[in-house]
Amino acid sequence: MKRWKVERPDEQLVASLTKDLGISSVQAKILASRGIIDSEEAKAFLHMDSSSMHDPFLLYDMDKAVSLIKKAIATDKKIAVYGDYDADGVTSVSVLTTALERLGADVFFSIPDRFEHGYGPNKELFLDLYEIGASLIITVDNGISGIDEIAYAKSLGMDVIITDHHEIGEEMPPADAIIHPRHPQGAYPFGELAGVGVAFKLACALLGEVLEELFELVAIGTVADLVPLRGENRYLVKEGIRRMRVTKRPAIQALTRVAGTEQATLTEESIGFMIGPRLNAAGRLGDASPAVELLKTEDTAIAAALAKELDALNKERQAIVSEITKEAEEMIAQMYGDTVPLVFVIGGEGWNAGVVGIVASRLTEKYYRPAIVLSIDMETGIAKGSARSIDGFDMFVELSKNAHILPHFGGHQMAAGMSLAITDVVTLRENLNQQAEQVLTQETLTPEVHIDVPLSISEIDVAVLESLELLRPFGMAFEKPVYMLENLTAKTVRKIGAAKNHMKLELAEGNLSLDAIGFGLGHIADQLTPGVELSVTGDLQVNEWNGNKKPQLLIGDIKSDEWQLFDLRGVREAARWLPSIPPQNTLFVAFHEQTVAHFQSSMKGIAISLFGQGTVANLDNLVLLDIPDEERQLEELIASVNPDRIYAHFHTMESRYFDGLPGRDQFGWYYSFLKKRGGFDIVNNGEQLTKHKAWKKDTVYFMSKVFSELGFVKIKDGFVSVMETVGKKDLTEAPSYKERERQIELEKRLLYAPYIELKQWFDTVRNGIVDREEQ
Repeated sequence: MKRWKVERPDEQLVASLTKDLGISSVQAKILASRGIIDSEEAKAFLHMDSSSMHDPFLLYDMDKAVSLIKKAIATDKKIAVYGDYDADGVTSVSVLTTALERLGADVFFSIPDRFEHGYGPNKELFLDLYEIGASLIITVDNGISGIDEIAYAKSLGMDVIITDHHEIGEEMPPADAIIHPRHPQGAYPFGELAGVGVAFKLACALLGEVLEELFELVAIGTVADLVPLRGENRYLVKEGIRRMRVTKRPAIQALTRVAGTEQATLTEESIGFMIGPRLNAAGRLGDASPAVELLKTEDTAIAAALAKELDALNKERQAIVSEITKEAEEMIAQMYGDTVPLVFVIGGEGWNAGVVGIVASRLTEKYYRPAIVLSIDMETGIAKGSARSIDGFDMFVELSKNAHILPHFGGHQMAAGMSLAITDVVTLRENLNQQAEQVLTQETLTPEVHIDVPLSISEIDVAVLESLELLRPFGMAFEKPVYMLENLTAKTVRKIGAAKNHMKLELAEGNLSLDAIGFGLGHIADQLTPGVELSVTGDLQVNEWNGNKKPQLLIGDIKSDEWQLFDLRGVREAARWLPSIPPQNTLFVAFHEQTVAHFQSSMKGIAISLFGQGTVANLDNLVLLDIPDEERQLEELIASVNPDRIYAHFHTMESRYFDGLPGRDQFGWYYSFLKKRGGFDIVNNGEQLTKHKAWKKDTVYFMSKVFSELGFVKIKDGFVSVMETVGKKDLTEAPSYKERERQIELEKRLLYAPYIELKQWFDTVRNGIVDREEQ
């Protein structure tokens, strides 16, 4: 399904790490593939402690910010913490307000509304803060791009401290202090802190100590914002998750409860897929304040109520995303039919601007095309939206070429946000598709999977998989490994689930085996035969059932270079096997006209080709509906089609295999019988003879025909007369006898041979090594 890009770690390096650190080869391969190749560096990485955190005063302007804040507290000035509406933003607000409250500050928070105010500093909101008495504004997770807005706040007489981690532009805002891990005048050792990480550093500097209860919030914001999980971030998340598993914080307990997950087994994936989306939901649909209130409350009842509220908002968000996605796909079908453009640019009136980025992600994932999804406001004439891209199409660069019609846009290679006039949407669509023709190729339009941990089944067991906990958290810059197991045998292949839309394999490597599950891959089971050699990629996990634990692979992709034979022999009703055959690039072939007639009613709408009529070449799938008259015909067909998959049905109108050929004693008796009588009426008296000898009626007709072809008898109007013959002739000289021999042998080889023998015969045909002289 994807292009496999395999990077194999150095075997000597893996062996060295395994020996020096006393870890499994799986752990060593993960470390080595991520550039951690020195044993001492690996030890420090695996066993991080508080020494991984840097002095907060190494951040530029930290001393100035602390001085301003403490002065404001000392003079009872009102402090406003100005945040953002995503998970990083609400955790940043929660962290800093908690620290300020500990210091006795008169503090409150403000978060802009996504729809009314947009992202970042807002003059209208700053005026509101001023009017309710704020003397100091501290931004968290935003502010670095708000040059005019910060200047406006300063003009009102307020002090402003910016804490942010987003990209710094050419000009810095005129704030009183700017705390940023990549400040051009600073020298902080780690530049990849999330917004909540920067807020946490300010909190630590203010308090003069590390407030350990804040680790939980820092972990949530850091994971949710997809910053690199290396260095200081790794320690903050690792420590935060450790504490989250045992915390009494009502918010964590309530969120895990509504998310249906175990608090004691929380991981970075729990945060990314369960906790983060619920905290994000409030800001996506409206006011983000309930998320902050939940994170800070010490009342379990309030926490439970707020968690249920966020869970309901998340479900509403999911329903909105599903509905917009459905509408978007219907729009795509109407606009493009069966063709898929290089770039999607679609929009709908009234689509929720807070979720269009998620919709764009879904379209990109489904079609593997760059996608821009816009929310159209007919009153203002403006379309606002989000973009997601694929490798090979730098979304920011390509949008920059359209800056003349994009008054507002920003982002990076894989994602962007923008606004433009509705009247320019068609132009943007046309331009981007023309631009895509210059940079996208058929290869780049096929998704790529990066595989960095090739394994063998012998390396995998429950203890090894459970030991991977030491390597967590996985995330940006320390990605979750994509495992690959090569050259395995599929011992069993079956569909599972009520709708049979999932697949389960038993994979074998010598005497070792491993279960593998492919969710949503039930259709792939129809393309695999037991015994086929294949390679798989995916994720390894421990499957626990009834107290028993065993390793299991969650299949990401499957690769097989081996041609496959699907045995449909004996399955009479076409309705039972027809659905398993791919409809595209498939040739249905019959060798006899009566077979075509037989299947016409049960295979309506499917074209059946009669062998010898027309030419075919290089198709993926070949369906053999019946047996040929000669092996040569089948060999010619396979050589012409060169299929990856052969479906052998081999329907026969009348099998001769079990009848066999009459023995020479039967021929001898019958000929003596004819000579004694001088002739025999097989039409009127044949039934009596077959009953007397316990033969089939066809046996008498067949022997009569053989004798006729050899010149021993003459048949006229059903009467067999003995001829005067000279010399002996062998039965095998009769064409009918030869034909019956050939038919029986062909049925034996194709229709009644065990699967493995039939597969081997097809192998010889495909390899072009059939020796016809032996047949």
